[in-house]
Amino acid sequence: MKRTSIFLAMMLWVCAAMAQMMEPVKVKTELKRGEGNDAQLVFHMKIDEGWHVYGMQKLENGPTPTSINVEEIEGAELVGELEYEGDLQKKYDEVFELDVEFFEGEVTFKQKVKLTSEDYRIAGYLEYASCNDQSCMPPTKEEFEYGKKTLSNSPCLGEEPGADSNPKSSLNREDLGGSGSLLILLLWGFLGGLIALTTPCVWPIIPMTVSFFLKRGGGVRDAVIYGISIIIIYVGLGLIVTGLFGANALNSLATNAVFNVFFAVLLLFFGLSMAGLFEITLPASWTTSVDNKANATTGFLSIFLMAFTLALVSFSCTGPIIGFLLVELATDGGSLFAPAVGMLGFSIGLALPFTLFAMFPNWLKSMPKSGSWMETVKRVLGVVEIAFALKFFSVADLAYGWGLLSRRLFFIIWIVLFAGLGIYLIVEMLKKKNGRPVFYILHTIVAVASLSLAAYMVPGLWGAPCTLVSAFAPPKERTWQEMDKNNIFMDYYIARNYAYDDNMPMLVDFSGYGCVNCRKMEATVLADSAVTDIIYKNFLYVQLFVDDRTKAQEGFEETVVVNGKKKTLTTLGEIWSHLQAEKFGANSQPFYVIVDADDHMLVEPYTYDEDVDKFIAWLKRGLKAFDERRHAGSVGVLNNNLK
Repeated sequence: MKRTSIFLAMMLWVCAAMAQMMEPVKVKTELKRGEGNDAQLVFHMKIDEGWHVYGMQKLENGPTPTSINVEEIEGAELVGELEYEGDLQKKYDEVFELDVEFFEGEVTFKQKVKLTSEDYRIAGYLEYASCNDQSCMPPTKEEFEYGKKTLSNSPCLGEEPGADSNPKSSLNREDLGGSGSLLILLLWGFLGGLIALTTPCVWPIIPMTVSFFLKRGGGVRDAVIYGISIIIIYVGLGLIVTGLFGANALNSLATNAVFNVFFAVLLLFFGLSMAGLFEITLPASWTTSVDNKANATTGFLSIFLMAFTLALVSFSCTGPIIGFLLVELATDGGSLFAPAVGMLGFSIGLALPFTLFAMFPNWLKSMPKSGSWMETVKRVLGVVEIAFALKFFSVADLAYGWGLLSRRLFFIIWIVLFAGLGIYLIVEMLKKKNGRPVFYILHTIVAVASLSLAAYMVPGLWGAPCTLVSAFAPPKERTWQEMDKNNIFMDYYIARNYAYDDNMPMLVDFSGYGCVNCRKMEATVLADSAVTDIIYKNFLYVQLFVDDRTKAQEGFEETVVVNGKKKTLTTLGEIWSHLQAEKFGANSQPFYVIVDADDHMLVEPYTYDEDVDKFIAWLKRGLKAFDERRHAGSVGVLNNNLK
């Protein structure tokens, strides 16, 4: 039985924590009907401890104020300005160098409305910004939509009498709490648990489990306790990871270049082992000791120790799967409890078959015997781990500017790996003379998929986007090779000088080498010919990597004050990250803003959304705002070629 050490296990679990998508503010929205035609749009905010939401004051070069924006209104009219109920605080902010107003804990914003017709419709959004002492979230829009068309949903939502429904807001934020992404994470974890079951470290333990419970006399209760024990062990680990590091630290860890090098090496180590290059063994005395205690004790403790033996013995196969699952999902975001949810899914997928075999030991007779097919599964997983080790190394390579792993070299290695895997599976399939039909079918499916992936990546050697793998491969040397290089900048301040001289708006793209969603946007939205044409003719494009570890030129370092302490920004990534937080109140990527030479943001920021039409509409609104600002007194003339 192949096993890894406890030390490596804990290091992998701790370091492979996933990033979190923070939601520090929960908003519940409703339209409350009063007497006669009077009504109120009500936005009740619950703000996490340590966070605050800025007030409604509009300050030049200040934070984004809370404001209501009505995009469609029929049969109704607004009465007065937006009001609030809550403890408004005020203090001097050293970042903005202004006295700013903000709310903590809870606050309710209200907008009075007069309904002039029963056939009314009101749609729009409440915009607000939230920060803590370390970071800020992008300006957030809480959408609302009320009217006769949405009232029919009210009984389903369980609204109180006198409150109209808001399907866009109330359920999604307050009641569901991001359950969609957590459900996906749970399913991915469950799939990982089922895959782990087929590995040579786990499958042979099933007969041992059946034997253990037969000695105890069997029973549904003991089998259920065994399954629950497995779940407790893995979920407990996920909670420990979250408790020790917290959401912000996990996010920083998952996008840290040093961590990515460490995880790439660790993943390569496990991958080579599973591919058959060498064995990872654990001192037999460790598992023997736990196993003996399980047999010597009685009651619930013996069952729990048996579950712990399973986790310990199988880790050389389950560890890489767990680590890969958590780190890969880290790039897409989750919630504060994402590690625990991911481990819950994994443990259910792993525990369910063991529980069923413990309940029904006769099933063991129909179970496929351990054999060469398990070694094949192990080889496949090994190749996958080696392939993804390159992805993590690429993040560090780009961040530090080593230039060791180009996009073409990445594709070459992946093509060789998956083509070799496909050929290996075909050869193994031909060797089997008396194998079961299901094994031939599975071999064929995986072999064809592997060879197809290798063939799909071949055009990438000559610059093809290869959208399916663009999130993992290094970015192209230039997103738009056909564009005039004079329109592309990697320095915000240089671009701003050109924007002033040429009287052009800037499209600023805050990106990251380790940002998977940034690569997706580049491969889909930013590579679209219509988008390229608009940007080329109308904007100065500025791409800033917040994780760029290149040292700033001597004399260009910045000293800033963060949380009352002076901090020197020595790398380009630190400078651009601070710029994003200071000027635009955000710290997540991808993050796009349209500004003029005066640092004036012309429209709301644009975050991850692969809707090309939506992005084009956003660009057009930015150009319209720039043109209006120019006519209001800006110097120069915009050469607007937009059709």
